[in-house]
Amino acid sequence: MIYPWQTGDWQRLQQLRVHWPHALLLHGQSGIGKFAFAQHLAQGLLCETPAANGEPCGTCPACHWFSQGNHPDYRVVVPEILAGFVAPSGDGKSDAPAASDDNDDDGKKSRAPSKEIRIKQTLALVDFCALGSHRGGLRVVVLYPAETLNVEASNALLKTLEEPQPGIVFLLVASRIDQLLPTIVSRCRQWPMSLPTPDEARSWMSAQDVDDSAALLAEAGGAPLRALALAHDETRPLRDFTLQQLATGANCDAFACGENLQKLPVPVVLGWLQRWLYDLLAQHMARRPRYFPGAAKALARCAQSADPAALARYTKTVTLQRVVENHPLNARLVFEELFIAYRGIFTA
Repeated sequence: MIYPWQTGDWQRLQQLRVHWPHALLLHGQSGIGKFAFAQHLAQGLLCETPAANGEPCGTCPACHWFSQGNHPDYRVVVPEILAGFVAPSGDGKSDAPAASDDNDDDGKKSRAPSKEIRIKQTLALVDFCALGSHRGGLRVVVLYPAETLNVEASNALLKTLEEPQPGIVFLLVASRIDQLLPTIVSRCRQWPMSLPTPDEARSWMSAQDVDDSAALLAEAGGAPLRALALAHDETRPLRDFTLQQLATGANCDAFACGENLQKLPVPVVLGWLQRWLYDLLAQHMARRPRYFPGAAKALARCAQSADPAALARYTKTVTLQRVVENHPLNARLVFEELFIAYRGIFTA
């Protein structure tokens, strides 16, 4: 299935069928359905009786196997932490290794599921690539999110991309292409996925029976799936608490933020903080916040007392923090330090 706003991308991609690239990098904003698009594209490539526009027929043996998650010429490679949310591929075994691979002496799990695609997952693709096609057609590999490839896995994948086997198509899906090795990006045909128009996004959201869809879409940067996730986000009260603290400017209680937010994933809080800072700058420059239009008055008040140079330096600090956001950091200390520094951008 593809979403209504992806029709144009689908139609344009079909022009590549005559000379299909061995590796296609689908990239774009998070929350616009890139992974679903990649899955549908994979099914279309594997379908034995596709429509003229590349759509899978849904009835041939290949489509039946694909829908059951056991097509022998298909692999999905994801981090362990996403293994439970992605249908198994190929022979019915997920290409995300079990989180219990490393056990302690009592047989209990000794670590949390990995957030990275690891080297043994990409090395397993070498065996897959060495096999012939079971159905005499293409073999397809989807890597998602491609930016979670760790250094060793990236280097192993690079060797495969440099010497591609005939009849194999790699579909890499990424939201943050800047986190991929430039050498991997250079060996892929890049395909920026279209963001839905505001009308398309609002129309789709209205069909989901969601309240306050305009505010949700604004916070999600216009990404409908992200907006829908926000509507059902259990951390919403903590997000509101964070915005209330940020709205107080120099009076922000950094220690209360550290206490209340310490159990949240660091990337989640950094995302809220980055959006607020973007809106502070937008309010200062154009008086038009993008992500939190409902907080326009608070943003205007904060922007008036913020030192532009200090705001720029602090924004850079938060951006650099995102580089290590998935490392095993002490969340409380990270948040306290960030919110103390936030108070320092205000002159009064």
